[in-house]
Amino acid sequence: MENNILVIAFVLGCLLHFGVQRSFIFFGKFDDINYRSTHKTLATRSGGIGIFLTVLFIALYYYFRGIEIFDYSLFIPLGVIIVTGIYDDLYNADFKLKFILQIIVAKILIDQGYVISNYHGLFGLHEVSWLLAQASTIFVFLVIVNAMNFIDGIDGLAITEVIKIILLIEYFCFEFTPIAPLGIIIVTSIFPLYYFNFKRSDKIFLGDGGSLFLGSVIAIYIIYVLGNSYDFKSTLNINKALFAILILIYPLSDLLRVFIIRILARKSPFEPDQNHIHHFLLKKNLSPFKILLIINIISTSILFLSLLFK
Repeated sequence: MENNILVIAFVLGCLLHFGVQRSFIFFGKFDDINYRSTHKTLATRSGGIGIFLTVLFIALYYYFRGIEIFDYSLFIPLGVIIVTGIYDDLYNADFKLKFILQIIVAKILIDQGYVISNYHGLFGLHEVSWLLAQASTIFVFLVIVNAMNFIDGIDGLAITEVIKIILLIEYFCFEFTPIAPLGIIIVTSIFPLYYFNFKRSDKIFLGDGGSLFLGSVIAIYIIYVLGNSYDFKSTLNINKALFAILILIYPLSDLLRVFIIRILARKSPFEPDQNHIHHFLLKKNLSPFKILLIINIISTSILFLSLLFK
């Protein structure tokens, strides 16, 4: 991949985020302000579209030059998931419909070779049957995608988590993964969102389209990590299943916590509320930026301390 692709991805991301937001404003498509909102100004849920279009346009450029920088067939499941999210942003889709479409996307990924066929000692299991491998992959995909969707509640939190996970997986890999170009383009195109996220007015949020799209990319990364092709650097000795859990420690913890609270309250696990960890910290009068720092310092420290003490 050419060195200047990062510059192109950043500039293209800036232009597309701005352009897509202008389109949303023109058609009056703003994020609703309600009791769960952490903002009190006009904002659009267009960030995911800007990221996806950046990846798409760069991939098309290389495709027409006859160069495959990553597996372009991934646009099939990723395209389905972002359309699902955009539809939800615009029309508030029923969670059952989103759930079914997420299962379909997971099955497409399985057919493309992204499947968890080895538990790496988790529950005392290693190689598992094809039926269990498929069921496990669908379950892991659903958990990761919805966990990433759940933490998208304050400025910069979800996008920082995505950047951190992608860079750490690539950093600990013996060699770059085959999906590294996709991941790096996504990371670069995310950076302009920090400016739009933290603006006082005319903000841009990821929206469900963005959180589901990025959650799917993270799920693909984790499934690849749990496969046979991902090798750690020679200096790192850790169980793959444990590594996957540690690198997702914050979104998984938040998902589990919220599900337990909602079930104990006899509510649907998918019914929105203000029981997320970031809501708890907001009630302590912490700013979104401070919450962002606290969560990432703690979660990253847990990972590195676990690696240090094995």
